Amino acid sequence: MIKGKVHSLESFGSVDGPGIRFLIFLKGCPMRCRFCHNPDTWAVHDGFEELSVEEILRRAERFRPYWGREGGITVSGGEALLQLDFLTELFYQAKSRGITTCLDTSAQPFTRRQPWFGRFDRLMQLTDTVLLDIKHIDDDRHTWLTEHSNINILDCARYLSDTGKKVWLRHVLIPGITDDDEALHRLNRFLRTLTNLQRIDVLPYHTLGIYKWHQLGLDYLLEGVPTPTEADVQRASRILSEGVQLL
Repeated sequence: MIKGKVHSLESFGSVDGPGIRFLIFLKGCPMRCRFCHNPDTWAVHDGFEELSVEEILRRAERFRPYWGREGGITVSGGEALLQLDFLTELFYQAKSRGITTCLDTSAQPFTRRQPWFGRFDRLMQLTDTVLLDIKHIDDDRHTWLTEHSNINILDCARYLSDTGKKVWLRHVLIPGITDDDEALHRLNRFLRTLTNLQRIDVLPYHTLGIYKWHQLGLDYLLEGVPTPTEADVQRASRILSEGVQLL
């Protein structure tokens, strides 16, 4: 029986996909985002509860009366794609029970190389909605911000568009790092090439997870960076949405 390494479960998510959703946070992430508010999810070998698909769905379905027509389960991380086989089995069993499925991912493991690509394509056939994070449109700045390139992430966005998968695009707005006009307009030009976007969400940078960095003995490298104002968020939203056709 395949089991997943689960960091935590939350029974009521209202902004993590359509409707009200049961949230499953899996352990492990390849990226080291400087603004991460859950660095305790990075390591895959400690701090987890090992759960089967049946155990998770049994817990989730206790809250099914609250989901409404659109709600269901959302799997996040860490980076959920690091546990691809478990995730696929979870979504397969969920779909067999009539539960809608949503994946929250930064797509960093994405590759078109086999056999991974075939396994990912199978997962996408079982996925109703993807919440896709694009941290930065510039590859060099993305690498500085996350310790990884964005080339395969943007390729994943193109693949999801080509296959018509419904996507909510997410972008964290960090003053002085991801909020400059050139970067926002460049990301907008990329988004205009996609045909599958349902939403574009600008998420304001916050510092609520700094205490986790300190608990883990890690240096938080964005000390002193302020949270963006509501006006900043609205401005970025206008730029990113300009000319983009949403489903």
